Amino acid sequence: MGIKIFIISSILTSTLFFVLYIPTKLITSNYSPPNQINKTLNISNTNKKYPISFAYLISGSKGDATKIKRLLKALYHPGNYYLIHMDHGAPKKDHRDVIDYVTNEAVFGEVGNVWIIKKSNFVTYRGPTMLSTTLHAMAILLRNCQWDWFINLSASDYPLVTQDDLIHAFSGVPKHLNFIHHSSHLGWKFNKRGKPIFIDPALYSNKKSDIWQVTKQRSLPTAFKLYTGSAWTMLSRSFSEYCIIGWENLPRILLLYYTNFVSSPEGYFQTVICNSKDYKNTTANSDLHYITWDNPPKQHPRSLTLKDYRKMVLSNRPFARKFKRNDIVLDKIDRELLRRNQTQFSFGGWCSSELQGGKHRVCNDLKIENYGVLKPSLNSKKLKNMLSNIISFKKFHKQQCR
Repeated sequence: MGIKIFIISSILTSTLFFVLYIPTKLITSNYSPPNQINKTLNISNTNKKYPISFAYLISGSKGDATKIKRLLKALYHPGNYYLIHMDHGAPKKDHRDVIDYVTNEAVFGEVGNVWIIKKSNFVTYRGPTMLSTTLHAMAILLRNCQWDWFINLSASDYPLVTQDDLIHAFSGVPKHLNFIHHSSHLGWKFNKRGKPIFIDPALYSNKKSDIWQVTKQRSLPTAFKLYTGSAWTMLSRSFSEYCIIGWENLPRILLLYYTNFVSSPEGYFQTVICNSKDYKNTTANSDLHYITWDNPPKQHPRSLTLKDYRKMVLSNRPFARKFKRNDIVLDKIDRELLRRNQTQFSFGGWCSSELQGGKHRVCNDLKIENYGVLKPSLNSKKLKNMLSNIISFKKFHKQQCR
């Protein structure tokens, strides 16, 4: 039995590396209407730039096309980069819907910073294929563009600040820091996740099914210490390169281990960073999300509603999850925090704007001469204060890899 388990694990791990490092075909948004060609050239040649840049992975599965389109419009900024992954198991209609949306948005074509993974991966909930997709996206973004932080979001996430606010607030944050919620206090997870061996069929099958557990268990590791935390992170470019390129073998050793681990996205990055002498002191212990749980907590967090709006705002977090599709609380976030409606972008200095109802300026499309201009709101100052608290000397070192 032990030999069989080892063989299966080796095959799956080889498949995982194949998924991660084989070049991926992309569908890009490099659609440019004839009258916009000069604008595209002006952007690429401009000397203006933003102080920092974010690279986003937006992941979705069956039924998430509407969520992805709304989230992308709310998150969009010409100074950032966006990679969309739709689960291979989602209906072709969902894939086509997202592709058409990206292709037909003129601003995406003018700037050329939105991509869709064409050769998408099967993703099994709680399986390592979620982790492999994240690493795959990270590798693509490292290869294709320059950015400072990598952020992974699902279609059920939503921003609580504009990207101008986010860029402005993070412009004073050291770029080597990693915002990753982590703890070594695994509790029940030691036995329920550390010892069992799980197999994700999506690593070797073209039919989607749930992960399954083999009968034999393994001992807890002694070569490294296990950590757990949130699957949602903001990782520095340096640490991202370490995970993908890895000038030492730790990231690969742990990738092998987490291939047979349940809910590996909730432990892989935490375990890598806290066992690395070069990066363990770069951790800010926060996932920057507002999330609420039932008591006792269930497998998934609560869906946020209008009742949660005030606490969301007071948290000063830049992101929240999870939301149901087109819940009315999203309309309130759009209107009061992002200054947009469903058909427009979140407000920013980069876009041409007009008064709507004589009250609010709304963001319509790209204004070339405004590229590099930021117009942060009061929310940026609140976010900056929250970040200062997280990385303050008293809290920062006390909460690292404990």
